[in-house]
Amino acid sequence: MAQAAQRSLGAGGTAVSALGMGCWAIGGPHARQGSPVGWGVIDDGESKRALRRAYELGVTFFDTADVYGCGHSEKLIADALGDVRDDIVIASKAGYTYVEETREAPGENGNPDYIRWACDESLRRLGTDRIDLYQFHLGGYDLAKADDVLAVFEELVAAGKVRAIGWSTDDPERAALFAKSSHCKAIQQHFNVFGGNAHVLALCEDKGLASIVRGPLGMGLLTGKFDQDSSLPEDDVRHGWNFRTGDQAESLRRLDAIRDVLTSDGRTLAQGALGWLWARSEAFVPIPGFKTVAQVEENAGALQHGPLAPAQLDEIATILGH
Repeated sequence: MAQAAQRSLGAGGTAVSALGMGCWAIGGPHARQGSPVGWGVIDDGESKRALRRAYELGVTFFDTADVYGCGHSEKLIADALGDVRDDIVIASKAGYTYVEETREAPGENGNPDYIRWACDESLRRLGTDRIDLYQFHLGGYDLAKADDVLAVFEELVAAGKVRAIGWSTDDPERAALFAKSSHCKAIQQHFNVFGGNAHVLALCEDKGLASIVRGPLGMGLLTGKFDQDSSLPEDDVRHGWNFRTGDQAESLRRLDAIRDVLTSDGRTLAQGALGWLWARSEAFVPIPGFKTVAQVEENAGALQHGPLAPAQLDEIATILGH
């Protein structure tokens, strides 16, 4: 296995590769009340080869959730990486309900009994005796009930089933509630060169927490593979995107404006977008998604380039008006 650049999973926490792998897409198609919440058709063989390739390239951090493919993503990680379990750090999440057999994810549940059950089910599918980072998945959960959620996550740590905890939320107040726990090592938030919640990031930096970055490539927008004529299949969570008008069209326009900076020094667009995150904060651990070995190889290639230079960061901020 190649040696990759590393970052810490929180102050005094486990060392992980500076790049993680987001394992939502490899879960395959699943639906919530008739609407797609997966990323379209996948090939399990390719997914397992891609997971293994990531490990070979030095990636040690794999982020999944029980609801990704309604358990399927977790099973793939066990199949592909079970023999190197002690070399990797697995993060999973709980809070969305799901049915493995039907691939339906009907709703949400943050009740302590449900979280206990969900943790045991994730352990079973992952084929492991502990989850290295267990995250609450419901980003907008009722703050009045959140102390009960934190308590059950602490209970899972005490039971030895979970090593560290976090919350996947873009809300600073919710992030701060989990951050008061000594076992909280990370907050997962949406962030990329187009934007994110700087207050959540500041909290992570202040409290010595890792900021796990979902959407680091804008759900594919920052890879350069889309143009105004692009469309996505009906079983893809991005099916409703419109590249001619609205948010996606504006994102393509902004990407064109910063393309030369992101692709400097031989980087691809995706590698530049990841390098921007590393330059933006030492707390950031981006977890781009993937479906193929080729995507893993491109994303992992960003580790060889490292962060953008401060001058490049400033140039992008000027162009985008940040």
